[in-house]
Amino acid sequence: MGKKKFAMSAQDVIGFIRLLEKNHIEVWIDGGWGVDALLGSQTRPHEDLDIAVRHRDTARIRSLLQERGYVEIPRDDSWLCNFVLGDKQGHCIDIHSFEFDPQGKCVFGVQYPFESLQGSGNIAGEAVKCITPEWMVKFHKGYTLDENDYQDVKALCDKFNIPLPEEYQVFLKK
Repeated sequence: MGKKKFAMSAQDVIGFIRLLEKNHIEVWIDGGWGVDALLGSQTRPHEDLDIAVRHRDTARIRSLLQERGYVEIPRDDSWLCNFVLGDKQGHCIDIHSFEFDPQGKCVFGVQYPFESLQGSGNIAGEAVKCITPEWMVKFHKGYTLDENDYQDVKALCDKFNIPLPEEYQVFLKK
């Protein structure tokens, strides 16, 4: 599961979102698929699907996916609020969970600002909730960047008229 390279298709992503919606679980798309949702088309293959969910829903998500053959994939950065579930076919869901207080302040889990979860996009013509363009760009900083990061951030900056962050300027000189 963890070693095999696999690409999550748009149909895989939509099927997963529908499963959660059918079970009354709100989900926001993050990561590479979140970028593509904002751009309105798939720009490259994605090995996994990154999602943001309320922490209170993680036990139900685990149960729904375990019924479909998913198991937790051990990773060095896994913790209660950030873990990956995968199946034998190579589908991987990277789950980031959080909880907000009534005022919209993140009080538990992955520190998503409330306003970051106000984005919308589409995957294969289906409307999805996702991280906003501005926050998607902000979240693509503070780690070792690669060409995919640059292409994702450049496309978002171009489409949404966001200044290219300083740490991406090095890619312009290549």
